[in-house]
Amino acid sequence: MADETLTHRDYARYARLTLEDLARQCEAEAFHASGPGGQGVNTSDSAVRMRHVPTGITVVSREQRSQLQNRQACLRKIQHQLEVRARRPKVRKATKPSKAARQRRLDAKKRRSDIKATRRRPGADD
Repeated sequence: MADETLTHRDYARYARLTLEDLARQCEAEAFHASGPGGQGVNTSDSAVRMRHVPTGITVVSREQRSQLQNRQACLRKIQHQLEVRARRPKVRKATKPSKAARQRRLDAKKRRSDIKATRRRPGADD
């Protein structure tokens, strides 16, 4: 079962594994591919769904007619996902709007207010 509290360091550790080691941690399932491809796709269990058990990442490959090639494609997709998730998140810095930005916002609100005021009937200043 995938642990929801994985950090980028955990994903980086998995991303460093070889494809063979990664394959040992995965569950693979072959099934009939749907869609275009004709007889080669429809008559064999060539599509592969693979799940990396420790992280819960699931990918599907049905691009090739060969189940073996689709398994390799799944492993590459899982490795790519691990690399993407292994990136350190950007540090967010708290910022305040500048004085000029605050003034521009207030000016825009005033202009909008004036536009709306001109839509009222004359003498309806309640």
